[in-house]
Amino acid sequence: MAATTAESDGGRPDALPPFSHRLNDWFLWYVGGYLQRHFHALRLLADPAGPPHPGDRPLLIYTNHPGWWDPLVFLTVGRILYPGRKSYGPIDAAALCRYRFLERIGFIGIDPASRSGAARFLRMARAAATRPDVIFWCTAQGEFVDPRTRPLRLRPGIAHVAAAGGRGWILPLAVEYPFWTERLPEALVAFGTPLELEPAGDPRGWQERLTAALEATQDRLAAAASSRDPRRFRTLLSGRVGVGGPYDVWRRLVARLRGQRFDPAHAAEPPEGTP
Repeated sequence: MAATTAESDGGRPDALPPFSHRLNDWFLWYVGGYLQRHFHALRLLADPAGPPHPGDRPLLIYTNHPGWWDPLVFLTVGRILYPGRKSYGPIDAAALCRYRFLERIGFIGIDPASRSGAARFLRMARAAATRPDVIFWCTAQGEFVDPRTRPLRLRPGIAHVAAAGGRGWILPLAVEYPFWTERLPEALVAFGTPLELEPAGDPRGWQERLTAALEATQDRLAAAASSRDPRRFRTLLSGRVGVGGPYDVWRRLVARLRGQRFDPAHAAEPPEGTP
């Protein structure tokens, strides 16, 4: 590793861009606090087997794309569940021009409307599919889409990556941001069943498999989200609770006067005498 803490693959056109661990650590610290200020919690749908663990094999994660928050959620999920891996993923090249530092922490500029952009995406994803120290994230819908929209439609790029083969895993991840009982929304994620990459394959067949797997994962997450039951989830990151301001000051005072424990959560039973 160089003194700048940036790792490089020698500048090959088919290699992943250099990665700065120092800058990445700072950014992840910032992102964690940012999510805590804007969400009640980041929660992973519970699975008796736990989150998928790829071992020492490459990991590609493809997702739906419900909102602006998606990349920050992906980075945080990766930091918590796969701390030994660097996160890479495509971003619109025009947006990357405004935040050049993101290039050093795994964001890869892609022009989605050009043939050269599609070719670069395939090169970078295939490079990631050879790296056991990397997670490659891809919002496979390519644009913002409501998580309830059916039928699910994925861009063909991720299917072509899967069809190119490899020795890793490709994993569906569903995301949504519902409001439950608190002032701030929940950030909910759920993994689907891992699919093993094969030496070679048919892109059309992979397109069908990947679409069906992600749609099933989204349906499972939607059912759990509609229950509004946090016990069905593992909390990865806790955010703010309560209403704040004079209302919570009054609730805290009433609880103290009555010798009760104050819980700022809106779903908690309010102290007697609170309007």
